[in-house]
Amino acid sequence: MASLLMQTPQLPKAEGRIDAIDLARGTAIALMIVSHAVSGLLGIRNVPDWGMVPVHFLTKFSSSLFILVFGIALAVAFLSHTQDEDWPRRRLKLWLRALEVWFWYKVLVVVEMLPFNAPSDIVDTLMYRNYAIWVEILGFYAVALLWVPLLLPLWARAPLWSRVAIIIALVGLSAWLQTLTFGGNNLLKAFLVDHEDYYAWGQISRAPLVLVGLLIGEAVLRCYFDAKRRWQLVGTLLGVGLLMVAAFFVMAAIKGDVDAAMMAVAQNAGKHPPELMFMLYSLGGALALLALALAGGALAAKALLPLTLVGTDALKAFIFHIVAIFLVLRFLLEGEGAYTYPQALGVGGLLILGAALWIVVTRWMAARR
Repeated sequence: MASLLMQTPQLPKAEGRIDAIDLARGTAIALMIVSHAVSGLLGIRNVPDWGMVPVHFLTKFSSSLFILVFGIALAVAFLSHTQDEDWPRRRLKLWLRALEVWFWYKVLVVVEMLPFNAPSDIVDTLMYRNYAIWVEILGFYAVALLWVPLLLPLWARAPLWSRVAIIIALVGLSAWLQTLTFGGNNLLKAFLVDHEDYYAWGQISRAPLVLVGLLIGEAVLRCYFDAKRRWQLVGTLLGVGLLMVAAFFVMAAIKGDVDAAMMAVAQNAGKHPPELMFMLYSLGGALALLALALAGGALAAKALLPLTLVGTDALKAFIFHIVAIFLVLRFLLEGEGAYTYPQALGVGGLLILGAALWIVVTRWMAARR
C-alpha cells in the first residue's frame, strides 16, 4: 500500500482512439440536450410529475459525467506528454481551445438570452455582471482550460497520496468557502464555488471532479487495452457508482421520504452549489454510465453511433443544440410554451440525431475543401 501511494502516474501511450470515452461524453451531451430541450421549450415548472421522475431524475447524471470525461480526456490525450519537448506546443493548443470555447460561450449567451431579454441584460451577462443559465457550463470549460494545462506537469510528477490529498483538500476548501459572504460579491462566489442565485459552475467546487477524471484517465490508459485489467476497472467504477447511488437512497429513506428526495434532485435541488445528496446520486450514476461505456468499448460505440459521434465533437454538438432550441425554436418560431411535454422530449431526441448528422456533414465538407 505504501508503494502504491508513492506512485507517480503510469502513463503508457494509448493504442489508438478510445471510442468508449467518446461514447461516455456523447451520453452526457445527449442527456443534457434532452434536459435543455424540455426546460428551454416547456419550462421545468411545467413538466408533469411523471416526467420529472424518472426522466429528469436520470438526466442529472449528465453534468457529473461531462466533467469527469473532461478530466479523463485530458489525461489520455495530454498527461503523458507533459515531460516531452513539445509540451509547450500542446499547452498552447489547450489555451487556444480555451479561447475558442470562450468565444462560443459569449456567442451562445446572446443566442440564449435573445428571445426574452433586453439588450442591456445581455450586455451585463457578457460583461460578467450576471450569468446565463443553459450555456454556463461552456463558460466553466473555457476557464478550466486555462488553469488545467498549468497543473498537468505537476500532476504527472506527483505521488498518488498527494493527488488524492489535493482532491480532498479542494472539497474541504469549497465547503468552507461556501460559508463565506465574499463581501457581498455573489458573482465572484458563483464563479469560484457556485451560488444558489446563479447557474454558474464554480471553478473550485467543480475542480475535484476534473481531478478525479484525471485519476480515472490514468487508470483507463493502464487498463483499457488489457482485457483482464479493463474488467477490473469496469467493476471498480460500477461498484463505486452503485454504492454512491445506494447511499443516496439510504439517506433519503432515513430522512423519511424517498419520493421527495428523488423529486428534489430532478428539480436540481443541491446542484448549485453542489450538496451531498445531489452529488451522491449524480456522480454515482455518472461512474456507472462510464463503467458501462468502458465495458461496451468499440462494439457499444459502434452500436450507439449517434451518441459516439456527438461525443467526438462536444463543442459542435453543444453549439448546434443551443442554436436550434433558443434561436430557431424559441426566437424565430416563437415556440416557447407551444410544446407538450412528450413533444419537447421528442424534440430533444431529434436534436441528438441532428447534432450527430451536423458533425458528419461538416466533416464531409471540410474533407472536400
